Amino acid sequence: MPLEIGSVTIDCADPQQLAEFWAAALGTTVQGSFGEFVILARPASGGPAIILQRVPEPRGGKNRVHVDLTGEPRAAAVERLTALGASVVDEHEVPGLAWTVLTDPEGNHFCVGEHPE
Repeated sequence: MPLEIGSVTIDCADPQQLAEFWAAALGTTVQGSFGEFVILARPASGGPAIILQRVPEPRGGKNRVHVDLTGEPRAAAVERLTALGASVVDEHEVPGLAWTVLTDPEGNHFCVGEHPE
């Protein structure tokens, strides 16, 4: 049986606070809170669970791995996510793909993409 992505873990300073943002962003709930870790339930639409993990060191530079989100119109998603506390970093487009780079309230990068026709 091949491996699959079961969860994505985001290092952060305050997992409980960041869980509020990610739960609202993904339309899910907190499945469990264990002090240093908060686990979000898998979104109803599918995909991996998100785990938020407290780490002592501050984030330095752009994360080397990030989450790419799709599933709702990009402009509406970006508007909704910025209202939740995300910040827009940049916009990109190549033939067949357009995406917006954002940061969550702790500065972790993620993208919202769409395949324009």
